[in-house]
Amino acid sequence: MSLKKRGALAASIAALAITATALVGCAPESAPAGDEGTSEGPVRIGVVPGGQPYWEVFVDEAAKEGIEVEIVDFAEYPVPNPALSEGDLDLNQFQHIVYLANHNVDAQDDLVALGSTVVYPLNVFSAKYDDIKDIPEGGTVAVPNDESNRARALLVLQSLGLIELKDGGSSTSGLEDIIADKSRVKVTELAADIIPASLPDVDAGVVNNDYVEPAGLEFADSLGSDKADDPAVEPYTNIFAARAEDKDNETYLKLVEIYQTNETFIAALDDYVGEGAVHVKLTQPELADILKQAETDYAASK
Repeated sequence: MSLKKRGALAASIAALAITATALVGCAPESAPAGDEGTSEGPVRIGVVPGGQPYWEVFVDEAAKEGIEVEIVDFAEYPVPNPALSEGDLDLNQFQHIVYLANHNVDAQDDLVALGSTVVYPLNVFSAKYDDIKDIPEGGTVAVPNDESNRARALLVLQSLGLIELKDGGSSTSGLEDIIADKSRVKVTELAADIIPASLPDVDAGVVNNDYVEPAGLEFADSLGSDKADDPAVEPYTNIFAARAEDKDNETYLKLVEIYQTNETFIAALDDYVGEGAVHVKLTQPELADILKQAETDYAASK
């Protein structure tokens, strides 16, 4: 595997982590499945970018079920999956299925989708225009530079009539697939976390949901997005990820259930994200099938 060594990961986590509960000790490796998050120590869940108030509610609601949870915040997407693989996290909840598929293929990893959470429609914002039709011919639109979000952003721009992609586009489309003479705008890549601050420098940008509210943007000001009920968006369902050996862990599955059904938590989540999330419940077999197909598609594109 092309993963960082455990020591480096631990140092990275120590530098980035902001815990939602006090660490009271780590579960020993011999602890049986289901004991995590009890007297043996907290369940450590990695999130990006972190700091959202609904995670505090999640921790409280899990505690009512006898499960101690520690939320570990990361500033960047590439870190939580290696941390999970190495055992420095128990779960993570920051990515959609396509992102996990790309990680598994690139890292020769076997992380699994433990449970579905929400679909975040991917939105286009502009600091200069109030309508997608106002973006000028030849204007510049920024998209995230990571492979999975780049492809989805291009599909959004195509659905809004700003570009045209070869063969209609796919979950592996890149800038090289843009048909220039049939597209209204030029597309540039930027790191997802800096697109909001870069909006004054471009005509528009596709902003990942994680960065909308922290940047002071409002979903009501979006110029357009993809639709959660579109079958093509299903692979972009966000998930709890786990190590393969933990796919039947009762404690971890209970945490998924809290996320999906706990009314207090759902109210806190919806209050924070507003129109930015659509709740989705997919079974583990369904998630496994979607993940397998996404891995196959990504491997074939390389």
